Amino acid sequence: MYQFNVPDMTCGHCASAITKALKAEDANATVEVSLREHLVRVESKLPKEEIAQRIAEAGYSPAAA
Repeated sequence: MYQFNVPDMTCGHCASAITKALKAEDANATVEVSLREHLVRVESKLPKEEIAQRIAEAGYSPAAA
């Protein structure tokens, strides 16, 4: 499981946008979001770099946690 700090993720819409972007690439991905901690945890067949790229393309700033 990969974990990313996403400091600009602040609401449910943000969490939904990130989850949707990741699931579009890997429908079987498990995405856990903690808005309070600004964390996204992802279990996916995608490599870590591609997950970070998808989060960035959704308009957010991921950093490895």
